[in-house]
This record gives sequence, structure tokens and C-alpha cells, in this order.
Amino acid sequence: MLYPKVNGTKISYYFICHRKLWLFDRQLQFESDFSAVEEGKFISETTYPEERHEIQLSDGAVLDFYDKRHKVVHEVKKSDKMEEAHIWQLKYYLFYLKSSGVTSVTGRLDYPKLKKTLEIELSKNDEHKIQEIFDDMTAIINRVNVPERINKKFCKMCAYYEFCWA
Repeated sequence: MLYPKVNGTKISYYFICHRKLWLFDRQLQFESDFSAVEEGKFISETTYPEERHEIQLSDGAVLDFYDKRHKVVHEVKKSDKMEEAHIWQLKYYLFYLKSSGVTSVTGRLDYPKLKKTLEIELSKNDEHKIQEIFDDMTAIINRVNVPERINKKFCKMCAYYEFCWA
């Protein structure tokens, strides 16, 4: 079952910062002019230009590209510093496609600057974990008050930094 307030970006934010997830869900989005995000978008848009076939999902997410011949969803990222979030975002896309009737699809995380790729598959255990994540995300998103700030090294590189720490 898919949840209406869940998409790939929110799955990623769930693993990175619950406060960021909560703010993003309320359309408090500070990333449009943030240089690190713009660099990531540039890498995503200019990597594999001959293979790019962006697909807009009904939840508002956009797959970076889909290799129809090999049934592989590609997610292109600038850095592997948030790799767990990237893996689960891609697993969510695989789960979403499977729930929509698209079967036998695998995923591939591409880190072009690092010349690194990871092959990703969706297991039955992953599907159960995604359902648990949906439930937890729903509880976070439905909170009346913003979740507490975290204090991690990566916070200083976040588009929400000034909002959280000013």
C-alpha cells in the first residue's frame, strides 16, 4: 500500500533528518537556490544524457532515468555521504513501481564524480521495512510541533541550516 504523503525525497529526508522531512512536507523548502543542491541537479541532468528518460511518478517524484531494455531505475547522486538515504530512496522507487504493477525492476545508484555504482534490489524484508518507514513517517509528518534539531557534521551543508540554527 502506498501512502499519499510519501515520495522518494521524503524517504531520503526520513533517513537524513526528521526535522527536514517535517518542514519539507509543509512546503518549507529552502533548496531551490542552495548551491550544493544545484550542483547535484547539474550532475544529475548532465550525466548519461543519451540515456536519460526521466519519469514523473504520480507521487510527484521524478526518476532520474529508466533503462527500459534492462528494467533498471537509475538514481544519480553527487556524493555517497548519505548513501543509506539514497539506497532507501531507490528501494522506495522499486517498491512504488512494483505496487503499480511494474515487476522485475532493479535499481542502480550512480555516483559519477566518484566513478562508483551500486546495484540495488528490493527484497521482501525491504518491503516490510518500507511499510514500517511509511508508518513512522506518517507519525512524524502529522506531529503538531517541528521535530528537534539534530547536530551532525552535515548540518552545516544543509539548505535548512540557517532556519534550524539562526
